Amino acid sequence: MSNAQMPENPPRLLDQVRHEIRVRHYSLRTEEAYVAWIRRFILFHNKRHLSAMGAEEINRFLSDLAVTRNVAVATQNQALSAILFLYCQVLHEAVPWLGEIIHARKPRRLPVVLTREEVACVLGRLGGSWWLMGMLLYGAGLRQIECLRLRVKDVDFGRFEILVRSGKGEKDRVTMLPAAVSNPLQSHLIRVRALHERDLAEGMGRVWLPNALARKFPRAEREWCWQYLFPAKNLSVDPRDGTRRRHHVHEKGLQRVIGEAVQATGIPKRVTCHSFRHSFATHLLEDGYDIRTVQELLGHADVKTTMIYTHVLNRPGSRRVRSPADLLGRGLNVSDKTGREET
Repeated sequence: MSNAQMPENPPRLLDQVRHEIRVRHYSLRTEEAYVAWIRRFILFHNKRHLSAMGAEEINRFLSDLAVTRNVAVATQNQALSAILFLYCQVLHEAVPWLGEIIHARKPRRLPVVLTREEVACVLGRLGGSWWLMGMLLYGAGLRQIECLRLRVKDVDFGRFEILVRSGKGEKDRVTMLPAAVSNPLQSHLIRVRALHERDLAEGMGRVWLPNALARKFPRAEREWCWQYLFPAKNLSVDPRDGTRRRHHVHEKGLQRVIGEAVQATGIPKRVTCHSFRHSFATHLLEDGYDIRTVQELLGHADVKTTMIYTHVLNRPGSRRVRSPADLLGRGLNVSDKTGREET
């Protein structure tokens, strides 16, 4: 048989998974997570053929994650989403056993909210571009990845607005640009533009563009307006097409800096980058802003999601709720009571 008649080797399973993910324009983070979970699922069952497995094997894998690995509910559900993507979108197999799969229910927990003093204390320990990112997380209610993905063209200094593109659920929204950030951010952009000019002089200056924009507008990837607001220090190679570009600051970098700042302050709370978004919403409600306005700024599809912040307020509506212990009267000397030792 000649080489022309030889059948081509079919792509490997994980390569098929990557192809289907990219066809649907899923993010690189989703691609990496799904591929990793599918690999773990296959190895967990000693590389058994996928057609020979179903709900029982999936439940066994998910149970091992929960019981042995002690993973969070969100992590367990992400693993399930990856496996179902494999069967439905890659293998195109019917899943009549879908109803037999045990779905973990995510517990409803109240968000960690910082006081205004605590926010100022943490932000006061940040400097340079890290301070700008922290101010945007808190002052504009941005999610961490939304902040890092901001482009130069997304900031309107004249209207004090930030256009968040392709946020959660692939939705765009407009939020505020804090006035306190305006001048420092413009000074920051002067330095970023100088970096971009150096990249262009060295034959670089490319930035990743979403979907088919790179093909429609070949020059756009080098234009100033498309550059990231917070570019990475070094160039990197895109694992999907091998192109060398300057990406935005990595998420772990911002997480590390925020974590170190919180630790240095000694604040006894489990503070993450997302805690600034929670604090933004809570403080707006404390200031009397309408919950619908807060919903729009946060980009929540349902006001019920925004209403969780009313549970962490110390005053429902406009009336401050006082503890009945505070109404016992002036005759209660707290220092005397707490100073006595139990006998």
